[in-house]
Amino acid sequence: MGDTTKDDGSSQSKAVRRGKRALFFRKWTRIDVMRASAVGSVHLLCLLAPFNYKWEAFRFGVILAIVTSLSITFSYHRNLTHRSFKLPKWLEYPFAYSALFALQGHPIDWVSTHRFHHQFTDSDRDPHSPIEGFWFSHVLWIFDTAYIREKCGGRDNVMDLKQQWFYRFLRNTIGLHILTFWTLVYLWGGLPYLTCGVGVGGAIGYNGTWLINSACHIWGSQAWNTKDTSRNVWWLGPFTMGESWHNNHHAFEASARHGLEWYQVDLTWYLIWFFQALGLATDVKLPTDAQKRKMAFAR
Repeated sequence: MGDTTKDDGSSQSKAVRRGKRALFFRKWTRIDVMRASAVGSVHLLCLLAPFNYKWEAFRFGVILAIVTSLSITFSYHRNLTHRSFKLPKWLEYPFAYSALFALQGHPIDWVSTHRFHHQFTDSDRDPHSPIEGFWFSHVLWIFDTAYIREKCGGRDNVMDLKQQWFYRFLRNTIGLHILTFWTLVYLWGGLPYLTCGVGVGGAIGYNGTWLINSACHIWGSQAWNTKDTSRNVWWLGPFTMGESWHNNHHAFEASARHGLEWYQVDLTWYLIWFFQALGLATDVKLPTDAQKRKMAFAR
């Protein structure tokens, strides 16, 4: 069982407060347009689902949402961002690849942004800071890559991924993989599988992740004295694969387990535990008793 540490980046998080950046009337980069197109397409397909409905297509969408969301939390978040556990490369890479189809970007971009979030939580330099409003932290931040770069700087916090050919390959070819997947889905099941599958499944996956950035910094309870706005939102637990135990996570960032109590549903942890039991997940990190005492509220 490994140790966990918390780096709040306090020495770097102090920045001159800036005004809110305009959303529409500004220069949109090519990446901004691509992201907006992906998000818009998924939600448009979701709205069209009732008019092209098939039960088996809807079932496919729910399965797709579960698989891709679990890949995001298991791979992008706990394995790659926080190094909460280690996997052999033959297992690590397929999970990272399947996470592409959650349409949340390639691993280098996703991991870098999330590391910045923990380094600069609730400050002006937080990529999706709740101090800029619910909708900014929920989704609008995604469409302004220049603003994120202005706040956080370059992607120099993911050299561990940039040094691996596989993650560079995914960064350079992500669009090809997603377009190929959507084409195969259409050829397999026609428009209903795009609307009920890609549309509904993608919208569920998107908003599940976004609620962690927004709702879990506004509503809910705090079990640990993290000195930030992170919250545990119990009712989101099953729908976010255990990510909504967000105050737990901010207290013990490197912990592979977010639902620290037996009643806190954490589907991602159950998968990690399964691979640990098989001997495939190693160096699995959990908070120590000393760390829990340090983060507990004074009585």
